[in-house]
Amino acid sequence: MKELNFDVVILGGGPGGYTAAIRSAQLGLKVGLVEREELGGVCLNWGCIPTKSLLHAADVMRELESATTLGIEVGKPKFNLKKMVKRSRDVAGQLSGGISHLMKKNKIEVFYGDAKLRDKNTVQVEDQVMGCKNIVLATGASAKNLPHVQADGDLIWEARAAMTPSFMPKRLLIIGAGAIGVEFASFYRSMGSKVTLIEMMKQILPSEDNEIAEMAKRSFVEQGVEVLTETGIESLEKKKSKLVASINGSERIFDAAILSVGVEANIEGLGIDNLGVELKNGFVLVDEYQQTSVEGIYAIGDVSGVPCLAHKASHEGTICAEAIAGELPLPVKKERIPGCTYSYPQIASIGLTEFAASERGAIKVGRFPLIANGKAVAINDTEGMIKTIFDEETGELLGAHMIGPGVTEMIQGFAVAITLETTEADLMATVFPHPTLSEAMHESVLSAFGRTINF
Repeated sequence: MKELNFDVVILGGGPGGYTAAIRSAQLGLKVGLVEREELGGVCLNWGCIPTKSLLHAADVMRELESATTLGIEVGKPKFNLKKMVKRSRDVAGQLSGGISHLMKKNKIEVFYGDAKLRDKNTVQVEDQVMGCKNIVLATGASAKNLPHVQADGDLIWEARAAMTPSFMPKRLLIIGAGAIGVEFASFYRSMGSKVTLIEMMKQILPSEDNEIAEMAKRSFVEQGVEVLTETGIESLEKKKSKLVASINGSERIFDAAILSVGVEANIEGLGIDNLGVELKNGFVLVDEYQQTSVEGIYAIGDVSGVPCLAHKASHEGTICAEAIAGELPLPVKKERIPGCTYSYPQIASIGLTEFAASERGAIKVGRFPLIANGKAVAINDTEGMIKTIFDEETGELLGAHMIGPGVTEMIQGFAVAITLETTEADLMATVFPHPTLSEAMHESVLSAFGRTINF
């Protein structure tokens, strides 16, 4: 087969990979994209998007159950699991097809199969050999197993199996209480499962501000989720179509379990070890422009390390494409990347936690509970808080942490503020619309400086 030549070959068609491909094409580069499964990667096909379809269904169920509070009389809602799962798969399929259209629109050649680097300028996919000036690793990451607990797709699920269940477990064990574990706990509890959520760390959502994580834990417990922190799984065995788990020295019976204990970079079989590409903690080490230790080889997204978020991958895809094209893009600053958990209640954050900020120097902290927000009261969803952290001397916004309705949409306001290096004076002078949930953001800023009005 004739060897093809490209300016850049991108391995992986997820959010980072397809963004890097499109931006590279926009800059006049000839682009080849390799994907071994479906365009859109794990995020679109098996993560961010389909889970939100399921979680939205759970939100609707919850709202129907509380409709009488608003004066709406409805019967007890029922769900059709098969239809619910099918819709989530249809949504993923529709968006994956949209990315295929974008590849054609931008004249990007797509190749399907497993890729291997022959050298830093040659990629082989099945029988096709491609010469290239630059290579972008956008191969993502895969869910980890525990040494003594392995996902089997039967009763011990990883995320894919948890998104396409053939039955609704009456008793569900979730191992790992990061964002993914918490979202599944929220979904399955809303659907009626008795959920036990265990976490090795001192708090659930270990990357979040402690105060927010504690509020989330209390909410989940009130909803009926059993939450066990500083707890590991000692053993998990199948017996007669059930799972027997040993937790804190006691045996517990479950109908299914979800394993959500982190991810590891997809680098096996790529051939990067033979090229001297350096790793750190199992992920590909990159500089501020996403270049690896080997000139001309770049890495973006989950394969290049935490935080493993789709929007981080997309932004890094743009940065490396512009760097390859000879431009000088602004490097991403990880503390300016927002994180979102789409459970009930929602959690969103950006910047430093209160503890991390306090270690840097004197700070001011503002808090505003949603029970004092008019819009939250009107929509009957008052559980939550907006928390803001400022440098006491300069007024710099160091961090924002939110829990409650709509916060995954509102966090972008603080993301813009931090990116623009906004001070407390700028935020206090900003006019927020009324009545909105976003007013709580303003009130939290005022609170940090002793000026809150409505609480």
